Amino acid sequence: MLPLAIETQGQVTLFELPADAVYEVPITHPDCPGLGALGLRWHALPVISNMTLEVAGQAFACAPFNGWYLQTEIAARNLADEGRYNLLPAVAQALGLDTSRRRSLWLDRALVELNVAVLHSFDAAGVRIADHHSVTRQFQHFVELEAQAGRTATGRWSWLIPPLSPATTPVWHEQYDDTELKPNFVVQRPAWREQRSACPFLGK
Repeated sequence: MLPLAIETQGQVTLFELPADAVYEVPITHPDCPGLGALGLRWHALPVISNMTLEVAGQAFACAPFNGWYLQTEIAARNLADEGRYNLLPAVAQALGLDTSRRRSLWLDRALVELNVAVLHSFDAAGVRIADHHSVTRQFQHFVELEAQAGRTATGRWSWLIPPLSPATTPVWHEQYDDTELKPNFVVQRPAWREQRSACPFLGK
């Protein structure tokens, strides 16, 4: 768990958080004890603090917000991506899958079961989490309501399709206007690249 880095008047101060400050959900599988034995866990609440809120012609660089997780964010990206935690080989081993050849589809099977485990674990912990089938159908319903009101819904297709079984969702075969409207949260340049001299702990 990373410390809080708060910048005031060009000076950055780090604040270590106590271990119990963030609730973490232990990841277990309803049918595979071996997956639970891996000791995986994930924090319950997603918080975004590095985006700028643009509204009414003004930009607010410090506008943190939170929501709740979609299981694919955790299981199909954060835990699974080779450039992140790259846990699919360990999950496949826990499931007893043949990993000697990719044509056995062990990556796909491990990915599905890891998603099953995350949904199961958050439900067991009583922590709210969404699934990709529900949210894509909710978005489809939103698009229909907007059309009834004479408006066109916008959205970036590459963000709307889930990283797990996208062809099974209603957004897969659709096209959307990807115009970005305001108010909106936009990506901002990382503060340590803007004022590296104010962050000596980051190095060069």
